[in-house]
Amino acid sequence: MLRGVAHAAKDTFALLSTRSQHCNPGLIFSSVWPEVASRSFLIHSSYTTDTKAREENKKTIESLYSLSVDIKKIRRLKEWVLLQDVAYVKEIAGILQEMGADETAVANILERCPEAILRTPEEINSQRALWQLVCQNEKQLIKLIEQFPESFFTTKYHQNQKANITFFQELGLKNNIITRFLTSAPNIFYNPVEKNKNVIETLQRSYLNLGGSEANMKIWILKLLSQNPFILLNTSTTIQENLEFLQKNDFTDHEVLQLLSKLKGFIFQLNSTTMQKSMLFSKNVFNCSDQELKELVLKCPALLYYSVPVLEERLEGLLKEGISVAQIRETPMVLELTTQIVQYRIKKLSALGYDVKSGNLESLNGTKKDFEVTYGKIQSKKERPIFNPVAPIHIED
Repeated sequence: MLRGVAHAAKDTFALLSTRSQHCNPGLIFSSVWPEVASRSFLIHSSYTTDTKAREENKKTIESLYSLSVDIKKIRRLKEWVLLQDVAYVKEIAGILQEMGADETAVANILERCPEAILRTPEEINSQRALWQLVCQNEKQLIKLIEQFPESFFTTKYHQNQKANITFFQELGLKNNIITRFLTSAPNIFYNPVEKNKNVIETLQRSYLNLGGSEANMKIWILKLLSQNPFILLNTSTTIQENLEFLQKNDFTDHEVLQLLSKLKGFIFQLNSTTMQKSMLFSKNVFNCSDQELKELVLKCPALLYYSVPVLEERLEGLLKEGISVAQIRETPMVLELTTQIVQYRIKKLSALGYDVKSGNLESLNGTKKDFEVTYGKIQSKKERPIFNPVAPIHIED
């Protein structure tokens, strides 16, 4: 049934849109990785030559052995590093040791990011000074390098990193948030600072145009960035186009702001083509009017940002468990959960004698912690003995 609905949605959409750009919003950060992969390749290709025609650098091998580094691991993952004529094994190890890394930590770092030995001591010391601007001390810095060595040893964009750190500090982001960005979203620092400033200005302008207040704007921007720094990888044009799409679909300015907050900015990593398809699919499945669809989307933004295949799979999973479309429409937030999570939760609740098919689906919703609280309440209610506070108590003489 759902596959027929999916095809109907696609046919309907073909009449409404001529745009052919494609993305998969089910994989929220999918648009990020091609750029990261491209930059990684450029760094790699600047050193790589024909590996078959070259021999490993014996001096590099000996130096790595002396540090107890697993050479086999490097050969398996990044053999090209061992073929380079110039490497700074002892120098880089010395800098790491100066920062407090012990022998095991140094070996682990070089195994995970062997290209670190191709950076000059000057480059690494510059990077060290840069990261110290936002780290509490060198103990924290070396811990971050152990966890995210590739982020630290990517020195090609040093000037952009420096300018962006200053910009983020001036914007009001705390240093602990900036360090999180450096490790988990390092590619936002590779952008020229002017590009990041442009995106922030577009967001600020959009917030005010949608009725947000000047007084709350800074808090809103900082929260949005903290939740999803990858928003900076978008263009100002994409941001504007997606906002206009929502407005053309009769979402009020207040409702658009509401969606932006709920979606944590992920909406800017989608495109109008995908969102239109997802909305048409939901409209057909739930057999609802445009106004009812809008209310469902506000209640469950997953209907907007998940692709049709993802929504279809999750709906089919729920229907196979005996849950009706009417129940799903009443509690659409259940579509935010994967089929595997739904099946697991239904199984746990069924073991307590709780039948989700006969009631609403609220008990399935929420994070893992939310579900555990709900499950605990149902369990304690089932185990609680029936007690009548007004019943007479019989005491033997």
